[in-house]
Amino acid sequence: MSTKHGIAARTGTVLLALVAMLTILFGAAGLLAAAERLGTYTTDKQRFHLVRVTDGLEHPWGLAFLPDGRMLVTERPGRLRIVADGWLVPEPVAGVPEVWDEGQGGLLDVALHPGFAENGLVYLSYSSPDDDDDAATAVARGRLVGDRLEDVEEIYVALPRDDNGRHFGSRLVFADGYLFVTAGDRGDSDRAQELDDPAGSIIRLHDDGRVPEDNPFVGTAGARPELYSVGHRNPQGMTLEAATGRIYAIEHGPKGGDELNLIEPGVNYGWPVITHGKSYMGFKIGEGTRKEGMAQPVHYWVPSISPSGLMIYDADRFPAWQGSFFAGALSGELLVRLEVAGGRVVVEERMLEDLEERFRDVRQGPDGLIYLLTDHPDGMLLRLEPAD
Repeated sequence: MSTKHGIAARTGTVLLALVAMLTILFGAAGLLAAAERLGTYTTDKQRFHLVRVTDGLEHPWGLAFLPDGRMLVTERPGRLRIVADGWLVPEPVAGVPEVWDEGQGGLLDVALHPGFAENGLVYLSYSSPDDDDDAATAVARGRLVGDRLEDVEEIYVALPRDDNGRHFGSRLVFADGYLFVTAGDRGDSDRAQELDDPAGSIIRLHDDGRVPEDNPFVGTAGARPELYSVGHRNPQGMTLEAATGRIYAIEHGPKGGDELNLIEPGVNYGWPVITHGKSYMGFKIGEGTRKEGMAQPVHYWVPSISPSGLMIYDADRFPAWQGSFFAGALSGELLVRLEVAGGRVVVEERMLEDLEERFRDVRQGPDGLIYLLTDHPDGMLLRLEPAD
């Protein structure tokens, strides 16, 4: 055997041994296709490659980036998964709280504490069950140690629970040292206008679940002190604008009337008194599209796109997109890019419609790239990379 052929044979043997070792370590199910380019797209301002990082995710909902380069992904049936070096680790993270996996409920968002590098705290939002099989939007936190959560505690529940499987909201954002939580109206629109009920609101908490003393409804008779804003239908996207400290949320309307809102303390965003949508039967809802004392959205969609997941791009890998808002869309099956100026949307660009995928979440990674989750029984983690 020549030296060249001998080296090739030994290299092949080593590669086979490596594959065998990975198969034993991760299991065949964990060796899913990674970093596969799905296409190249030319948009108004930017060319990009679309890359599939991994698939095999069952209805993924939320995404967070660990300091060591791994990613956490929630699956709605109740699993927290790890993606490491483009591979989906087959065994879920242990220690996740029990979830009410019915309707739109389940394990929903995931976020890291701003001091995660020191305290290891991971926050999860989910539909929390009781012994009567009722549920409510809740938040728990635990310390990530290896591949398990330890010292898990439920720090907030948006009581009361009920058996309705709709509109849990459930995005988590840390801003200015506080934890913001979105809660949907649970399919009962009137609850969004009731100050003694957290349904249909955005909630502001300390990182341990305590209520800040300067919340806008603290001291208001009959009001829940955790409320930050009210009059929301089903907000499934929320993000912090790092340059200004402003918080934006995006919510599902009924038949039309999806909204992008600038969230301000104590403000009533109108649902169901005012809306740009109609009932699913086509009937008018509420009193119209405007009312004194109720805020107008920055932008709304008619017909609906069912927005879920929201981010503002502020990295340098896509310089032409700096400052742009990105939202995933479920029924719209697209990724939408928005430019906001003077408190209104001046540009709307729709992308990835050819894929016919439900986009559940969109996040900016620490590498400056954009990551997407698709809502499907075999959901994908996708990445946008510059093409130029």
